[in-house]
Amino acid sequence: MTYQPADDRYERLPYRRCGRSGLRLPAISLGLWQNFGGDRPLETSRAIVRRAFDLGITHFDLANNYGPPYGSAEENFGRLLASDLRGYRDELVISTKAGYDMWPGPYGDRGSRKYLLASLDQSLGRMGLDYVDVFYSHRFDPDTPLEETLGALDSAVRQGKALYAGVSSYSAQRTHQAAAIMRQLGTPIVLHQPSYSMLNRWIEDGLLDVLGEEGIGCIVFSPLAQGLLTDRYLEGIPEGSRASRHDTLGSDLMSQENLAKVRALNQVAERRGQTLAQMALAWTLRDPRVTSTLIGASSVAQLDSNLAALDRLSFDDAELAEIDRHATEGNIDLWASSSRA
Repeated sequence: MTYQPADDRYERLPYRRCGRSGLRLPAISLGLWQNFGGDRPLETSRAIVRRAFDLGITHFDLANNYGPPYGSAEENFGRLLASDLRGYRDELVISTKAGYDMWPGPYGDRGSRKYLLASLDQSLGRMGLDYVDVFYSHRFDPDTPLEETLGALDSAVRQGKALYAGVSSYSAQRTHQAAAIMRQLGTPIVLHQPSYSMLNRWIEDGLLDVLGEEGIGCIVFSPLAQGLLTDRYLEGIPEGSRASRHDTLGSDLMSQENLAKVRALNQVAERRGQTLAQMALAWTLRDPRVTSTLIGASSVAQLDSNLAALDRLSFDDAELAEIDRHATEGNIDLWASSSRA
């Protein structure tokens, strides 16, 4: 059957402005890092994407190497664009990134102009697009001049292959430097995408201040701490979970200290009438400098449950104080090597 999106899709979610730009994003965006690769049924991905758009999620976030295998998330999303969403392209914000390993050899990784622009061309081909809305430098590369990396982003925008430029996992200092360089080039940075959660609060130590001063939007990823901030791990590590597979949430991160924090935070969520995941998502949005929070979804039911976080975004002072007692660094920042460089 031909897909027809819901008529009331713009009546359900709040949209927030990206810094001082004209771009607005839904408060919750859909990331395709997990669950959309070639190892998952396309029909499951189709159901999630359709439901997301029906509910007002207009922003879909990808990267060149999302899968597995690398590139397959973009390929699958391209199929869904062609079959379901092609007529709604101007209602969508589609982003992709380059900066981590993608193909063998010295030109398939990090921050060189050659890699970034070649990768963008490949991403456009996989998705069947003429342009993406946002193209990110996926991580800071200390071995490439910042001017070269950012010059590639500027070229992508000037060539019409991207509408906006962004960076991901850059430190406060590097973000400040990058903003100055891009301002001089005439292509401002519109979005920064850092990791952020109750157990990974590094952006509060300067980065949010820089983003506010520079007028750059902030879209946070891994707000559920790779799944740790859900009810799945309240009793330990279940068989078949990401932690049991030593995936992006390795069992070494599942310390008794972290699990105790999660259980305490879950008690706060229960008193608020939310799941732990819903409270964790709402908590990332409490700061007005955060434009959007990125979620993944393995099913329509999980998507619906996470979006229910928007039903209660406010926190009183007592709740925030109690959360702060338990929401402390959990040594789970897998991207620290970039944000500390």
